[in-house]
Amino acid sequence: MTFLKSLAQIALGAFLLSAGISHLDSNRTEFLAQVPTWLPLDADFVVITSGLVEIALGILLIASTFIFTKYRKWVGLSVAIFFIIIFPGNINQYVNQIDAFGLDTDTKRLIRLFFQPPLVIWALWSTNVIRLTKKSIKG
Repeated sequence: MTFLKSLAQIALGAFLLSAGISHLDSNRTEFLAQVPTWLPLDADFVVITSGLVEIALGILLIASTFIFTKYRKWVGLSVAIFFIIIFPGNINQYVNQIDAFGLDTDTKRLIRLFFQPPLVIWALWSTNVIRLTKKSIKG
């Protein structure tokens, strides 16, 4: 199970690293469409900042698999929180019927909303955050 979790953690790190890089280049316009319209920040700033955060989290996920293993759970928790924080962007895309990333129908945008919880679970499971929580509860 440890090998499988490590592999899942590396895969999630690679996914975040790739997505973060695409925030800064190839998919910048697509990501602009996901910035909530009610957010009182410049949309381009949000896309660039979230891209840099994704790059950092991706690197940390990969690194904490091999090197900084004692921080693995904290990195996983940070990734899960990040996925929750960016979820309003997906809701915004659905509510405002914004086409981006091939999500050009309400049905596709609605289905996309259901992909966020598995990402949160993936981050928590692959980095053993559940154990961290149980340990914290026991005191």
